[in-house]
Amino acid sequence: MERQSDYYALMCGLQELDFQGKAVPSDLVLTGEHAFPLSMNPRGQVLMAASRYGQGRLVVLGHEEYLTRFPGLVENILAWLMPVCADSITVGIQKSLHSLASNLCYSSMKTKVDDFQSGFAVFVSDAYSVDANAKDLVAFLKAGGGLLIAGQAWSWAKANPGQNTLLSFPGNKVCSVAGIYFSEHPGELGKFPVPMQIPSSWLAVSIGKDFKDDLKALLKGVSEFDIQGGAIASEVMAHGPLAFPIGLTSGGRAFIAGAYHGQGRVIVTTHEGYMGRDALSTFWINAIRWLDEGRNGVIGVSPNLKDAHRILSQSGLNCQFTGLRDDLSVFVCTSYSDAQSQEIQEFVAEGGGLLIGGHAWYWAQCNPNRNVMTECPANHILSKMGLCIMGSTLESGLYPAQQVTAEGTPQAYHFRDLLQRFAGHVTKGQELTDQDHECLKKLRHDCENYLRMQAHDSASYTSVVNLLTDMVKEAGVPQVCNSCPIESAKDKLLLHVGSEVYKVCQNPDALLPFIITDIPNLPSVSNARIRVSANTGDGEEWISTGLYLSPGMRTFVAVPAEIMDKGWQLQIGCQTDHLGHADVLRRAPVVHERFALDKDMLQVWNLWGGLIYLIAPPKCKLDGVEVIVQTAIKAPYYKSGETSVANWMNEIRNAPAPWAELEFENIIITLQSEVIRQLDRPDEVAFPRKERFVADVQISHGFMHAGYPIMILSCSAPELVNPESARKFGIWGAIHELGHNQQRWAWEFPPNTTECTCNLWSVYVHEEVLGVNRASAHENMSPERRWGRAQSYAMGGRQLDQWSMWTALETYMQLQDRFGWDAFKKVFTAYHTINNVPGDNNGKMNLYAETFSKVVNMNLAPFFKAWGWPIQPSTEDALSSLPVWSDHPMAQYDC
Repeated sequence: MERQSDYYALMCGLQELDFQGKAVPSDLVLTGEHAFPLSMNPRGQVLMAASRYGQGRLVVLGHEEYLTRFPGLVENILAWLMPVCADSITVGIQKSLHSLASNLCYSSMKTKVDDFQSGFAVFVSDAYSVDANAKDLVAFLKAGGGLLIAGQAWSWAKANPGQNTLLSFPGNKVCSVAGIYFSEHPGELGKFPVPMQIPSSWLAVSIGKDFKDDLKALLKGVSEFDIQGGAIASEVMAHGPLAFPIGLTSGGRAFIAGAYHGQGRVIVTTHEGYMGRDALSTFWINAIRWLDEGRNGVIGVSPNLKDAHRILSQSGLNCQFTGLRDDLSVFVCTSYSDAQSQEIQEFVAEGGGLLIGGHAWYWAQCNPNRNVMTECPANHILSKMGLCIMGSTLESGLYPAQQVTAEGTPQAYHFRDLLQRFAGHVTKGQELTDQDHECLKKLRHDCENYLRMQAHDSASYTSVVNLLTDMVKEAGVPQVCNSCPIESAKDKLLLHVGSEVYKVCQNPDALLPFIITDIPNLPSVSNARIRVSANTGDGEEWISTGLYLSPGMRTFVAVPAEIMDKGWQLQIGCQTDHLGHADVLRRAPVVHERFALDKDMLQVWNLWGGLIYLIAPPKCKLDGVEVIVQTAIKAPYYKSGETSVANWMNEIRNAPAPWAELEFENIIITLQSEVIRQLDRPDEVAFPRKERFVADVQISHGFMHAGYPIMILSCSAPELVNPESARKFGIWGAIHELGHNQQRWAWEFPPNTTECTCNLWSVYVHEEVLGVNRASAHENMSPERRWGRAQSYAMGGRQLDQWSMWTALETYMQLQDRFGWDAFKKVFTAYHTINNVPGDNNGKMNLYAETFSKVVNMNLAPFFKAWGWPIQPSTEDALSSLPVWSDHPMAQYDC
């Protein structure tokens, strides 16, 4: 809002700007969070811009002739630049611009034509002669002064071939600190209207710089990056117009990146240990020289980076252990503290170099409910420089360096460049290269992460949001469903981007029809009162409300004091699987949303709609508090012990929401409402443990998978609510997934038992609850197959690497045949009181053998040894006083 009000003040009274004539401006590059365009041509080139730095304000015009061509605009600019509280109101005007002073002689402004000096409130200069006073002008701006600088750099670039315009053009030595650069590209001329809002265009997202010269300097003598070993790196995203990837995995994910920021430069590596690797020393010496920019100054190295200091000292530069100092040329540090974030940003913006290292994946693991893009300390430093360290990890490996040719780096991926080309592809039909198509998956990933920065105070960020919003409106989002799956990279990118930009754009309701074209108008209820009770253990618990929100539907929730700001959350949507890696999509990748209940009145919504849940935190005890939902849609919701069968049949099962829930004492099943419309007796559907099932058209992996909730495909939903079929034919798969949720690390021996011990519950439930014999429940449980597996394993040498799944299950089944289910119940109970469980499989297997033996009061060591378990002499000694189980089933195979 501040930026928009600044724009109004600057462009007040102007309807059109005529840039026709011989004065050809420079295209201005905007990178700073406060920089915004004042005028933009149809090609997306910025011809005028404004920004802030420190306490001061800056306006840049792309040609010095505009100082006299647009007198009304210049008066607006000078008024905006004038400090609110200043000892002086004098506008200083550089001597070469005396004609401007003549134009202003009739205004109320006090002007003085002279070189820059203290005492001015505002100073006006061309862009060609400011380098002599660059430091003083930056200090003046930072302290609260106003600067108006005008000029173009394209003719300077022609006269200085091989020079880096971004760094060496005189005007950039001042304007760049506020995130505005003169580029070597001439601007297209014409008459352009002055829009009511800050101008934006998808064409302005990228500046088309290939960073060829930078990469040549950085990669000189570097053929590969060795990041093998145990130092796990994060991925870094180069999202700014002047940021670029340097070290890349084979999949194009960056672990080293660089950027221009103001007058300075930065390089980030996503593990600080890499800075001390001898195998990377050539690159780091190149990097430190690139950051030093030929100053041969002091390189300050944080005292905790001793190996980095040793390697960088080989550059011949003066490397000193020190903290951040103003007199340093380059500062080398880690990224784990943001205590000096502003000082570091200003150090670089005003000409310093920064080499910074660290990962973000550990922070992300320790802060699972926080946004790594906005809250991680590293990104408090780096995001303003066009870089972000992400929570994702990279595989260690030996990766080739980018090949820099005379034409540039055609294989290099750059976020903004490809985003601009993709926008042109879907809105204008522009062709993409084969390499572009290969990178669309990464672009999708980067768009999601970038949008989650939610840096709405940054013009650079809002320009990308505007681009994506316009792109979704122009191209639309494919309408994915079970009968209309999508698989092309283009369609998946549009679906992902549509979902994410909806959350952050200025007017999501206006965008909704372009994302979901058919939203049914369902009848709603008002002020639904939900009584909430909870008694949770070590994990969170979903509490069903029986309410639903349609896609994009917003409602307010009144939160009682008993649960407000105490870790409770509200979730919309029952499907929590993320389908980001699926080759084919039958629904959107993420269709749930969570909100912290940290206010007494909270507005909630979800693009894709969904059932409403309250999420109780661990170790929470609560009885009968009331949550009020302002507007929602009733869902078919049966709760055992509270819902009568008559009410279910006559009313509840016909509730309009498309999702339904059946909640029993020990199980909750969530499925599409169409499955239960004809269900007459929900009271007959039950399972033995407190779990959740959700049936959906697509899940993240497999036919079913465990978790909370257990996910199954919709085609399996009918068998969950058909007790008669379950008692006749069984439901092995569903109970198998329930079994996964009961497995515990202390008595699991992965990977051998991962798909084995979960089936203990499959056998138990079928025989003890459903009355289905184990041999009928699954063909692999027939006596013939069981006997054949045991024999084959014994004859094959009893090798533990062959002891898994069905073969491993036979070990437990032989124990069950002899000692019954009560023995297992007692063993699992015993583990609740066992401390200091060994961390390795061998130790845990000995503990299990000893525990089971003591429960059944029999020495089972010979039995487990017959199965190839690594039973230790100490375990045998501990069990030696117990009677030996000598006639166990595996004894027949002993030689």
